[in-house]
Amino acid sequence: MEGRLQVFSGNANLALAKDIAACLNMNLGRATVSTFKNGETRIKIEENVRGSDVFIVQPTCTPVNNNLMELLILIDAVRRASAARITAVIPYYGYAKQEKKTTGREPISAKLVANLIRTAGAHRVLTMDLHAPAIEGFFDIPVDHLQAGQLLSEYVRGLNLKDPVVISPDAGGVGRANAFRERIGASLAIIAKQRPRPDAVEMLEMVGDVAGRPAVIVDDMISTGGTLVEAAKSLRQRGATHVYACATHGIFAGDGISALRDSQMVETIVTDTIPQAPESVDARIRTISVAPLFAEAILRIHKDLSLSALFS
Repeated sequence: MEGRLQVFSGNANLALAKDIAACLNMNLGRATVSTFKNGETRIKIEENVRGSDVFIVQPTCTPVNNNLMELLILIDAVRRASAARITAVIPYYGYAKQEKKTTGREPISAKLVANLIRTAGAHRVLTMDLHAPAIEGFFDIPVDHLQAGQLLSEYVRGLNLKDPVVISPDAGGVGRANAFRERIGASLAIIAKQRPRPDAVEMLEMVGDVAGRPAVIVDDMISTGGTLVEAAKSLRQRGATHVYACATHGIFAGDGISALRDSQMVETIVTDTIPQAPESVDARIRTISVAPLFAEAILRIHKDLSLSALFS
């Protein structure tokens, strides 16, 4: 791209957007992102973007619908202001759990959101650790899918755990857990679970041995914390000495923070793709910044360079 590089943000995670801009040695683009008195989202871009390569940082986290509308209207605003290229930077992609139909008469909301982002005018998407990798195929525009595993595994390596076991909390996360296991030089165990109803979980069985060893549960997101709490209890019953948890997205819905505080987890490590509420500040909850990784990805996209090195 020959145009200027500009980074804008909605209100979803302003702190992360500012950190990304700082890593790029630039200021965040000026924009008014507020609401009219009737509750509708109000957007006004306060600087010239004509011919620019624009990146809009906006995770679609809680409140999901408000943040999604901010993203869509920001994209439309810079498109109508004649930006040369628009990249939607979505560190956390909301509605990702609704990526398939499990019963009749259900929507596939993840696909609907992908269509909305493209229709609004985005030329490409930059995201991190989608809940279901297949969502990448829902987009009819290029998607760069970053992974936080390298950052999280570096932190866990620094804990100097002796003979650790990496735990996948379900069969769908085995690939993620196995990649994490290879990075820290550990063995692998898998927990089989079922969900009798939404946001509820039951542990069924486990494959692997954790007796006398520290366990590290690896997942893509922590929603209510129910999976981690039950997994930690099961692992301790099977003889694990300590239980840690790593996840890219710390949603902590409902009483998720309280559940983790009362659990048998030694430490829970998440990234800052989602801003953490003040009540989530706890000695046992560690937050790692993904701003440098996103900044490097943005710079490579702007210069039309390969992103493959970021996936190593």
